[in-house]
Amino acid sequence: MKMFCLILLSLGLVMAFSASAFAVDVQVSGSYYVAGMYLDQVNLAKSGTTGTEDLSTAFFYQRLRVKTDFLVSQGLKLVTSFDALEREWGGARSAPATSDYPYSIATRAEEQNIAFDLMYVEYASPIGLWKAGYVHENDWGTSNGFMQSVQNGHSTGGIKYRLPVTPFSFSAEFFKEQSNDYSAVNPTQTSTDVDYDRYILTATYDFKGGTVGILGGWDRLAQGKPYGVLINLYYLVPKFQAQFGPVNVQALFFYGSGSEAGETPWFVSPPAKAPTVPGPNVSAQDIMGDVEVDVNLGVVYFGGQFAYMSGPGNDPYNVKGGFSGGGNDWNPCLIMFNNDLTYWVGGINSPAGLNSSVPGVGMTNALFYQLDGGVRPIPKLDIKAAVAFAMADTVPTGYTNKSYGWELDVTGTYKITNNLSYMLGAGYWWVGDYYRGTDNSPIRDDYMLMNKLTLTF
Repeated sequence: MKMFCLILLSLGLVMAFSASAFAVDVQVSGSYYVAGMYLDQVNLAKSGTTGTEDLSTAFFYQRLRVKTDFLVSQGLKLVTSFDALEREWGGARSAPATSDYPYSIATRAEEQNIAFDLMYVEYASPIGLWKAGYVHENDWGTSNGFMQSVQNGHSTGGIKYRLPVTPFSFSAEFFKEQSNDYSAVNPTQTSTDVDYDRYILTATYDFKGGTVGILGGWDRLAQGKPYGVLINLYYLVPKFQAQFGPVNVQALFFYGSGSEAGETPWFVSPPAKAPTVPGPNVSAQDIMGDVEVDVNLGVVYFGGQFAYMSGPGNDPYNVKGGFSGGGNDWNPCLIMFNNDLTYWVGGINSPAGLNSSVPGVGMTNALFYQLDGGVRPIPKLDIKAAVAFAMADTVPTGYTNKSYGWELDVTGTYKITNNLSYMLGAGYWWVGDYYRGTDNSPIRDDYMLMNKLTLTF
């Protein structure tokens, strides 16, 4: 018996030490950044009683992101991705929360330690590519990040199917945005079919030097059905990209139309739970678009873009826009409507309220113009400058000015190695009179300095 046990133990040790021979192949990639930021004003007001007037802020922050692909067999793999130590150096920790932070499926407190954002099976079958699990959902945007939330967006439980029929490609996607059904962690639920679901179909056509495509979507929000509330939002999103020699042109257009039966308006901030009292019906539409032209001449490059996002208007039961947005990956300026600034500093206060991108949505209610250009004096160095002007599409009752203001940004990025780069940046914002609010309160300009070290692997 001892000999038999010894043989079994020996076999076990052989299996353990030769596990790699039986394990799947693993591919690891990711990034790490550490950055320092100085913002001159966290409140644009020159006077007030909040205690933040004439207050600056400066701190360091970081994030590690690791993506791991487990290659099980040809065409089959498990994809995972987690963020770790996404926090301010030496700063206060967030209190644990039960609700998801808009930038992730995890809470902000979890992101400050370690939190998985992606985990799905990917299978390249003979009839198309399948993905099932927690996947990226907002990945239809342009290459500049407009209407896209992949790098800074949350993932969602869902199923994605793509069928390539060269030169065409078709996809069908389903996402469970919010589940409110009875379960072990929701034992007080007494209604069924009270979820938030998203359905998407896409078609693209690739041609020499570019691509054109269209997305159609339907969001069904039934959280308020116990009170007769049902929200339906339908949208079409065509996009185009083409390369003409050194000139690259890309454009995207979004049109959404919705109806809400029996509730006070949600379109600016969707409800987490059903309302207690039903209200009148609400209709809504949202129109957005972005056009960008870039010219790359090697050492020198320049370009410009224009973006439009309709505002909500002043009729709460006939919403004209503002409930969709430019996405979390679109950061055309260092200060104005910058999602990274919103995440790390929060909204900048003003007499008109916060200046910030809407968490989880991005820039809304704006006409945005920008010209930029840069030079690469040596292959490792990229110096870029951009000037932008933005204004509101609609303003609340009593506001006298639509201007968000002008901003000048200058950045320099040096590629230390193929995987390590260092960036210095400065932005100055001539704040527009929109932020004076309804009483023409005095405001001040703002500026920011930052540096960032980024490692990719």
